[in-house]
Amino acid sequence: MKRLVVLGAGESGMGTALLGKQKKYEVFVSDFGKIKETNKDVLTHLEIEWEENGHTEAKVLSADLVMKSPGIPDTAPIVQKLLEANILVISEIEFAAKFTEAVLVGITGSNGKTTTATLTHQLLKDGGLDVALGGNVGTSFAGLIAVKDTPHYVLELSSFQLDGIVEFRPHIAVLTNITPDHLDRYDHDFSKYIAAKFRIAMNQGPEDYFIYDADDAVISEALEHHSIRSQLLPFSVSKPLEQGAYIENDQLIITLQQKQHIMPINALGLQGQHNTKNAMAAATVATLLKIRKATIRESLSNFQGVEHRLEKVLKINNVMYVNDSKATNVNATFYALDSMETATVWIVGGVDKGNDYTSLLPLVNEKVKAIICLGVDNEKIIRQFSNVVDMMVETDSMHEAVQVAYRLAERGETVLLSPACASFDLFKNYEDRGRQFKEAVRHL
Repeated sequence: MKRLVVLGAGESGMGTALLGKQKKYEVFVSDFGKIKETNKDVLTHLEIEWEENGHTEAKVLSADLVMKSPGIPDTAPIVQKLLEANILVISEIEFAAKFTEAVLVGITGSNGKTTTATLTHQLLKDGGLDVALGGNVGTSFAGLIAVKDTPHYVLELSSFQLDGIVEFRPHIAVLTNITPDHLDRYDHDFSKYIAAKFRIAMNQGPEDYFIYDADDAVISEALEHHSIRSQLLPFSVSKPLEQGAYIENDQLIITLQQKQHIMPINALGLQGQHNTKNAMAAATVATLLKIRKATIRESLSNFQGVEHRLEKVLKINNVMYVNDSKATNVNATFYALDSMETATVWIVGGVDKGNDYTSLLPLVNEKVKAIICLGVDNEKIIRQFSNVVDMMVETDSMHEAVQVAYRLAERGETVLLSPACASFDLFKNYEDRGRQFKEAVRHL
């Protein structure tokens, strides 16, 4: 019996443990921190051995195979020891893919991947396919397979998940965009982060597809250095393309194998250029998988977006409160500020991942009347923006941040939570941060 060691008992760790147990591995789960009580109960019930608050080296190093949760960096001492011992360390998507023959759609990118994955899933489901959505959003890939293996999966994939693949190969890969993010995990070397994103296509062959944003300069340049064997399907909002998707006269034109599919885009449920791009990527996937044009058109017009991404929460005293907690990097916040139509009170801050805020200066200058810092260390934000806005306030809880915003915002203005940072200093994750924001707003 092969011994599978699972490092980390979060979503991906639990999914892997369940699937590993089903597939007759001897499973051991080891977490450096605390394991949630409900997860302990599940592991105990399934008779899976587990430990928390540290790794027992001998038990971990006796593995035949190790699945490392995406949050654990390669620099962690236990991971270093595994690598020195030549024990294979993989990510959960690599482990899970071995146990399904399904058609895989993998979606990555610095921004837009959750919206694109959720929308793609919706289009395929509306088109009558038996399809599941998971990966970096919702349930882990392994967890989905453990419960019920479906013929199609749409997987949102982070660079950390892609770092741990060996043979993982999506039939359709989507790369929404690349902007600097998570540089703290990539030795502050942007080229290493770009390479991680391109791993999504590394095992693809000529019968597979690679859908990407042709307007993204970083992707265009990187394509020259990465040999991609799959069929390239670019999308663009600025130029006509022979293959792939582009926009002309408010029509979305998708060309695949010399066949054109034309749909009006003025009916999109989501507004903004970045959402148009997300819709183009999703519609290209749906067209490849033979979903009818009328179904795609209807789904696109009905789709209302995802939680924590420019989500309108409430209007109070004619002030709109917007939850964009999912904006964990500068580029995502750029989209959010760019879409603001009124004077904005901006709540920003958290764990800085090597952020450069320079690109936000013109937007902050134009749209932001006050900044509320919400983080343990706000020094960089204060340094960058103190000359640009008249009012800056430091807070250390969501309740306090929303109370201050309530006092500062006037009729017709917007309060925007768009942190541009990770959430782990004050919150469990960005969802927890977004829910606390909504809760605080509802209690005003």
